[in-house]
Amino acid sequence: MGLLLMVAAGGALGGMARLAVSNLFARRVGSAFPWGTLAVNLSGALLAGGLAGWFGMSHEAGMPRGWSLLVVGLLGGYTTVSSLSLQSLALWQSGRRRAALANMAITLVAGLALAALGWWLVGWLA
Repeated sequence: MGLLLMVAAGGALGGMARLAVSNLFARRVGSAFPWGTLAVNLSGALLAGGLAGWFGMSHEAGMPRGWSLLVVGLLGGYTTVSSLSLQSLALWQSGRRRAALANMAITLVAGLALAALGWWLVGWLA
């Protein structure tokens, strides 16, 4: 399968997974705060870190085809900066400025920590 088709297939699956997880969280804990997007982005960061550790690489240059399918495609379609940005903007505009800032800060700090944890876990398990 060509590289573009691998990325497209992964992206389609990732987008469907994002919708399923976001909807699940909205039904379970409500939609007053974007818990689903937060869960998607943080779990995606953990998985991306784990895959980076698995593939033994820290950047995209020279990545194997599996990287294109799993990280660029699947996790690229699964995680979402656009939803994070729009939901944070909506919180800000509705006067929930602390919630907007918390959403951005938690995603950034916890996402980085979970990516590092995923990388570490793969090394520890190997």
